[in-house]
Amino acid sequence: MHVIDQYRTTFTDYLSQKTQTKEPVNLYEPISYILELGGKRLRPILTLMAAALFGADHRKALDAALGIEVFHNFSLVHDDIMDDAPLRRGKATVHEKWDVNRGILSGDAMLINAYQLFESYDGPLFKNLVALFSKTAIEVCEGQQYDVDFETRDDVTIPEYLKMIEYKTAVLVAAALQMGAMIAEADTKAQRSIYQFGRNLGIAFQLMDDYLDAFGDPKTFGKQVGGDIIENKKTYLYLKALELGTAVHRKELVDLFSIQPQDPTDKIASIKEIFETSGAADATKKAISDYTEEAFAVLEQLQLSEDKKSILKTFGENLMRRKV
Repeated sequence: MHVIDQYRTTFTDYLSQKTQTKEPVNLYEPISYILELGGKRLRPILTLMAAALFGADHRKALDAALGIEVFHNFSLVHDDIMDDAPLRRGKATVHEKWDVNRGILSGDAMLINAYQLFESYDGPLFKNLVALFSKTAIEVCEGQQYDVDFETRDDVTIPEYLKMIEYKTAVLVAAALQMGAMIAEADTKAQRSIYQFGRNLGIAFQLMDDYLDAFGDPKTFGKQVGGDIIENKKTYLYLKALELGTAVHRKELVDLFSIQPQDPTDKIASIKEIFETSGAADATKKAISDYTEEAFAVLEQLQLSEDKKSILKTFGENLMRRKV
């Protein structure tokens, strides 16, 4: 993990240099706030790492890495507004700390800032980076819409859910890796492979996030545990509980997902019990493992040294063991 920690430090130092609260303060203060809240910095680290693994100076990828991170945080600001979420990384969300209007406008500015960061790259590289970024950004929006739609649908399937998390989460992880490969001038086959590695890892990452949302430790998770349950989200856990549970499980689960009590404590506890007794919790952990292994299988297609592949594998293994 030493190399990964170095990339994280390099990126956070660069982020600090670039993050400025300027005039108008009411626009830029929320941007500085969300960017400085921390987080895993997963995506920018992957961009720097991919650039280095394919032979470039990782510092050449800093603007692309920052563009990815700014876009990711923009999407969180707007997602939190849509979900009426009170916490992000253990702190008040932007719209809670200020108000919805400032959250919307500051988020809009972040999206524009993300595009501006790619302007430091010239010619065909700029065009290719922006094309990938735009494709990814619209897929993230589509994934968010699917997520919202699923809240009011009673017929969501597991394949539909997996497509939603692929678009909402995995494609940005995949693009972060491919951008690093682009900057290092890796060949098209290598770019495709590193994208697929990121796609599978991203799906596993989101399934882990779903699992931690229900079963994580509130002290380390950084978000409201049970938030997906409160929002009646048809997560993998929910869909697997319907598939694997008894008729009693299914009826109770559907009934609980049709109510929004003032105090959701009992609802959360009852649904978590169903997730465990139905086998859905174990099935979700198996899916996380399966997608992680699929990601590792893609590594075998890459013309990289075993040492370099090991760095990517270690990164993936640590993501799957996380508690936050």
